[in-house]
Amino acid sequence: MKAKYFPYQLQFAAAAGTSRGIMRTRDIYLIQLWDAENKEVFGIGECAPLKGLSIDDVSDYEEILSKVCDNIDYYLAHKEALRRYPSILFGIETAALDLLNGGKRILFSSKFTAGESTIAINGLIWMGTASDMCRQIENKIEQGFRVIKIKVGAIHFEEELAVLQWIRTQFKDEALEIRVDANGAFLPQEALDKLVTLAPYTIHSIEQPIQVGQQAAMRDLIADSPIAIALDEELIPVVELKDKRALLEDLKPQYIILKPSLHGGIIGCNEWIQLANELNIGWWITSALESNYGLNAIAQYTYSQQHPTTHGLGTGGLYTNNFKSPLFIQKGELHFDPHGSFDTPSFLTHV
Repeated sequence: MKAKYFPYQLQFAAAAGTSRGIMRTRDIYLIQLWDAENKEVFGIGECAPLKGLSIDDVSDYEEILSKVCDNIDYYLAHKEALRRYPSILFGIETAALDLLNGGKRILFSSKFTAGESTIAINGLIWMGTASDMCRQIENKIEQGFRVIKIKVGAIHFEEELAVLQWIRTQFKDEALEIRVDANGAFLPQEALDKLVTLAPYTIHSIEQPIQVGQQAAMRDLIADSPIAIALDEELIPVVELKDKRALLEDLKPQYIILKPSLHGGIIGCNEWIQLANELNIGWWITSALESNYGLNAIAQYTYSQQHPTTHGLGTGGLYTNNFKSPLFIQKGELHFDPHGSFDTPSFLTHV
C-alpha cells in the first residue's frame, strides 16, 4: 500500500464560541491510500486533532503522520501502535475501509448509504449572547429538530438560565429535549449548586460539567447530581481497555459520548461501546468539527452500530470551504443521498 497526507484549513463561516475560546479556522489532514498497482482507486481518511483537547495535539504531529504514511503497511497491520494518536488511527482506519470498498466513500454499506434510513441528530446551539442563542434555537426548531444541545459556560450563568427559561416557556418537555455541554466550565465547588439550579428546566444530560483530572470530585458529582452526567473529555486520555473499564466502574456515569477522532478511532470507540453496554451506561456518538470526509465516515460508523438514540452529527455547514458530500439534514435527521457525490479536491487525485 501507498499513503500520502495533505494539510487543509477549514474556514468557519462565523466564529464558533466554546468555553475554551473562539474558533475561526480548523486544521485537518486528509490521507490518501492506494494500492501501488492501481493508482486510479484510492481511499480517503481524515485526521483531525483538536487543538488544546486531543491527546495527539502534539508539536510533532505532522512528523508522526508522515512516518505513518511512509510505513503504512506496518501501521495497517499494527493499528494498536496508534492508540495514543486517535485522529491518525481514525484516518487510516477509514481510508482503508474506503479503499476496501472500491474508493467510493462507502465505508459501511447499509440502508443509510442506500438512502433508505436516517440518523436522528441534535441541533447544536453555539455560545453567544442570550438573544443570539435564542435565535439559533428558533432556527433549529423551524428546521425540525426535537433535540438541541446547548453550549454553556462562556457567558454569565444567569443569562444561560434566561435562555433555558425562554425555551421552556415556548416548548414543553415532551416537545423538545435539551442537552447541555459545559466543556468542563464549572468549578468543582460550584458545580452541584449549578446543576440543582438547572434541573427545573428538565435537562436530559450535561456533558463534562467540570474539568478532566478531578476524579474524586467527578465521582461525587455524578452520584449527587439531579441531572444525568455524560462524560466526554474525561475519556480522551484513557487509551487502554483495562483503564477504560476502571474509569467507568469508578465514576459510574449515566452516559458517555464518543468522538472517533478523539476517543481511539473505530477500535477505541468499539471498546468504549462494549464496556458501556456491559455496565448499563448510555452512549451516543458525535463528530468533532471534522470536514465532510470525516463526518461521512462517522455517520456511516454510527449507523452501523444500530443504536436507537439521538446522535451529535452534522453536515459540515459551519465551514465556507468544506467538501461537497451526499449528506444532508431534513427534519432533524441526517440523510445520505445515494445519487449524490463527493467533491474530491484536485490535490487528492494525483498519486
